[in-house]
Formats: sequence, C-alpha cells, structure tokens
Amino acid sequence: MKEQIILLGGGGHCKSCIDVIEEEGKYTIAGILDMPENVGQKISGYPFIGIDDDLDKLVSQYNNFFITVGHIQSPAIRIKLFERLSDLKVNLPVIQSPYAVVSRHAQIGRGSIIMHQAVVNTEARIGENCIINTGALVEHESKVGSNCHISTYAILNGQCKVGSECFIGSRTVLANNTEVVNSTLVAAGSVVLRSLEKAGTYIGNPLRKIR
Repeated sequence: MKEQIILLGGGGHCKSCIDVIEEEGKYTIAGILDMPENVGQKISGYPFIGIDDDLDKLVSQYNNFFITVGHIQSPAIRIKLFERLSDLKVNLPVIQSPYAVVSRHAQIGRGSIIMHQAVVNTEARIGENCIINTGALVEHESKVGSNCHISTYAILNGQCKVGSECFIGSRTVLANNTEVVNSTLVAAGSVVLRSLEKAGTYIGNPLRKIR
C-alpha cells in the first residue's frame, strides 16, 4: 500500500508536481494545503483540505509532506515552509520523475523534485528544497545549492556551481566551470560565460546585470 503525502501550495507548479508524483507512483496524494478560499475545491482531482495553520494537526495523521509552491522571483515562501516542516520533523522526500535521468552517482537533497525529462549527471549535487524543472540538464560534477529553481531546459554544463536561493531561467546556458553566487536570478534565454560574483538579476546574451 502506498504511503500518503500532503502537498503545500495549489498553483500551476502544484499541477506539474502532481503529474510527477502520479507517474513516480510512490505516494498517494491525500490533499493539498492552500489559501482559505480554496478549501473544499479540487485541483487535478485532489482536494484542498486546509491551510498552512493546519500543519500542527496534520503531522499527527501524516508523515510525508512536499512543497508545491513555485519559485520565480523569490524562494522566500518555499524556504519558510521548508523550515517549518523541518521543525515539525516530518519526512520531506525527493520526488523524481521516472522520465528523468539521474545518475546513481548524483546526490539529491530532501524536499527536491526532479521533473520530467530532466538530466542530473554523474557526481552532480542538488541541495534541499530545489526544483529541477522539465528538461533541465545538470551536468557532471555540477553543484546546485539549496532552495534553487533550475527552470525548464536550462543547461548547467560540467563543474558549474550555483549558490543557494538562485533562479536559473528557461533555456539559460552556463558554460563549463562557471559559478553563480547566492541569491541570484538569471533570466530566461541568458548565456553565462563567466562566473557571477555579485548577487542580482542578470539577463541576455551578452549577459548584463540589470539590478
């Protein structure tokens, strides 16, 4: 019998996570926590059963929880939820699509999701509470810190290092051995040829810092 899991966050990213959880087949989704106005409704066939304030009650009934809030501008909400769940000592599993390729020599931190068609190659390291989104590539020996989102079809080439709390946008490419400092956002379609040593928002090819 499959273990049950509670999801936190009911937006568009949640729908994608639900699809991965269903395809992985390890957990049955017992319900979703979201805004009060959504309680009693459903998303992808699963009920909204409460709000974040219900966590203390739910941990006595369920052991597995997963954060399905998205991350574009800031990971602040995801971090807050992750810290609260950690304090409650619940299980925060790794969710991995059966259509992803993850090396047996890679390491994935708890609470992270590897989505459809993503590739995490040999000796890559993914931190906690990360989103490795559809089609993303994390090449050999690259490291991604905690609370990051590597977006759709982004490419981290070999031995890259992305700090914590970063967002790497769709189809962005990081050249071999480049580093991205903590709390940095690189917009979709950018090309990173040199290490980014100052936190901020970057965009384009050639890359430029806009704030």
